Amino acid sequence: MDPNQKKWKLPIKPGALQQVLAFASLILLVIFFSLASPNFLQFSNIVGILLSTAVIGILALGATFVIITGGIDLSVGTVMTLSSVMTALFVTTLGVPSVLGVFVGILTGAFCGLLCGLAIAKMKIPPFIATLAMMMIAKGMALVISGASPIYFTNTPGFSQIALGTIIPGVPNGVLIFFAAAIIGALILSKTIVGRYTFALGSNEEATRLSGVNVDSWKIRIYTIAGVFTGIAGVIMASRLNSAQPALGMGYELEAIAAVVIGGTSLSGGKGTVVGTVIGALIMSVLTNGLRILSVPQEWQTVVVGFVIILAVYADNLRRKKA
Repeated sequence: MDPNQKKWKLPIKPGALQQVLAFASLILLVIFFSLASPNFLQFSNIVGILLSTAVIGILALGATFVIITGGIDLSVGTVMTLSSVMTALFVTTLGVPSVLGVFVGILTGAFCGLLCGLAIAKMKIPPFIATLAMMMIAKGMALVISGASPIYFTNTPGFSQIALGTIIPGVPNGVLIFFAAAIIGALILSKTIVGRYTFALGSNEEATRLSGVNVDSWKIRIYTIAGVFTGIAGVIMASRLNSAQPALGMGYELEAIAAVVIGGTSLSGGKGTVVGTVIGALIMSVLTNGLRILSVPQEWQTVVVGFVIILAVYADNLRRKKA
């Protein structure tokens, strides 16, 4: 071979290549489950997949911001539940308008994100520990506030229309909210100073600090933004179930993190896209739904999801070594 001859390379950036591979995996999963069960491609099942993706996907959008900074958030599942409970408390018990109740739910998520950011930035507690503590706090508060019992929106029948209504015929509003949140998240990451500092913190936090950036302040803002997405997911979950289930939420954080990593966001920080996260969330929902349709026992579904998380993290390690 001529030493002067250039080696052929794929004209695709590594991050884009990961998105292409993730999308190809999604297509293969759809084909497999479609062949395995004729019920998979039924319209009602597709709608169910999209609705479940809306919750996991919005959680994953918030987790994307955090993971790009090189952090982690283990509290998104239980904070989502607490946001649902707070929404239900204000709407049903206190009788406030649904719009105000939705605002309270989103504000609850933002406040929890703010507390995590303060603990990490000001108290210098590692993100793993700070968000683990918030996970336990949110879980306990949800049970205390609700009396460990579900809160139903019996007197507000229109509340379910937030997620299950259809502005566009055949497409639930929860799905539209998810895609709207994804577009907003993508614009924040790519077009705003928040996005630039999010990537800067993950790429080299110390260099960012030495360049005169108030790292602590931006880190608090990023965790607060992530909390807003978590609060929105809590409202969507409450609307979808037409109730707030205080025991729900544990385990959602793992699926959200898996969706982010599958989509190409690096656990070491500095790299990630919203498009990849959306694809990763769809993969998690399709996988869970397909296994359920094939009547795979719940415990084995959990095992499969665990293996997917391991493979996603392993793929991330391979990408970092090649980089």
